[in-house]
Amino acid sequence: MNMQKTITPINNSLYLERPYLENSEIDKTIDTSVRAFKEWRQTTVQERIQVVNKFIDNLINLGEEVKKEICWQIGRPISQCGSELRGFEERSRYMVEIAEECLSDIVVKKNNEFDNYIFKAPLGVIFIMAPWNYPVMTATNTIVPALLSGNSVILKHSSQTPMCAELIAKALIGTGIPEGLFQYIHTDHSSCEKIISDSRIAHVVFTGSVNGGKEIKKYIGQRFINVGLELGGKDPAYVRSDCDLNHAIENLIDGAFFNSGQSCCGIERIYVDKSIFKDFVDGAKSLTEKYILGDPSDSNTNLGPVVRMSAANFIRSQMEEAIAQGANKIVDESKFEIASLDNCYVAPQILVNVNHEMRFMTEETFGPTVGIMLVENEKEAMELMNDSPYGLTASLWTKDFEFAKSFGKKIDTGTFFMNRCDALDPALAWTGVKDTGVGCSLSKLAFDHLTRPQSFHMRKNV
Repeated sequence: MNMQKTITPINNSLYLERPYLENSEIDKTIDTSVRAFKEWRQTTVQERIQVVNKFIDNLINLGEEVKKEICWQIGRPISQCGSELRGFEERSRYMVEIAEECLSDIVVKKNNEFDNYIFKAPLGVIFIMAPWNYPVMTATNTIVPALLSGNSVILKHSSQTPMCAELIAKALIGTGIPEGLFQYIHTDHSSCEKIISDSRIAHVVFTGSVNGGKEIKKYIGQRFINVGLELGGKDPAYVRSDCDLNHAIENLIDGAFFNSGQSCCGIERIYVDKSIFKDFVDGAKSLTEKYILGDPSDSNTNLGPVVRMSAANFIRSQMEEAIAQGANKIVDESKFEIASLDNCYVAPQILVNVNHEMRFMTEETFGPTVGIMLVENEKEAMELMNDSPYGLTASLWTKDFEFAKSFGKKIDTGTFFMNRCDALDPALAWTGVKDTGVGCSLSKLAFDHLTRPQSFHMRKNV
């Protein structure tokens, strides 16, 4: 039997194994999901809300178990794992709150002769491939609105975080959900290809690499279905001369290093006005050297390992390449004794004297590193921020609100922040441009991606 193995980055040991589903089992899973969908689509939005609210409560009650699994499966400090549950609850409660309004019929004509409206019909079976870096939040960003919309869900979680899929399923027990409406599978890439290509799958959602997104588009082939793809990122920040300097330093360093820099919207490049460049760099260096890199199960740790050895090696090699091209490290790595070429613990680092000839400033790093670059003016900052194949988030640090509004419209990004980063408001659409992907989750718009318009033209008097 083929097995899926999860190696914990804490000590590079085997954490757990799960058997891959056989092809016959996958086929049965999809069939079951189709049958459950046909039952679920007949329920009212109010009935679905009751089920989802119970699910939210149940998953919150599993909080200690969820935090432990996130810590051991991806290496996030246990002291920071609670943020995942808080984010999940905030997003999910909001989607429940707006569901009835967003899924109601759009009335276009109603009089004695006609009753014409647009019904938001569920799509069917939604196949979700979730990432490991925010394993609960990212998966439930789609699961919750999908169920509220009347769809069924099959979840394929990352091989790094299988227990998160199992805990989501556990939280759905006793909610009144029909059997088979939510299912998770552990399987390999070839089986995913078959699932995506299956005519019974109505919609595909994937969070991962650009190459992964391209493969999914290929697997869909000639089928006329939509996809939701959240792919790579290289999120920038511009620190303007009129900013609150301490606020900018504190938040940008956290945005760069939280979750060991393994955030799709984490800060990877910072452009600082020349007049405050030295002060910003000095402050960023000082704050970075205060981090405690160590065993994430220790409550004193605030920076854990990266997810696997291949990731650690990539991060280090990308930095060394930049250094060979003229970049300079400024953080004293001797302060982080646990960091070693033989483990997943990567010392946090800041590079200066960087430019866009370096992969470090143009390709996703996904680690506890950030490049800081001096800029002469706002025009240069804007050009550099847009000089990227990605566009998930971008941030501006300034006290000038009107300037920020104008500047933000010139940036090719899904979300523009002022004086904030690495965060989201569930009332806003979570989306990207360019190679970051297509589609959106959260906000009122999420429901439009998980339903289809069905027009009713009803003539009453004949």
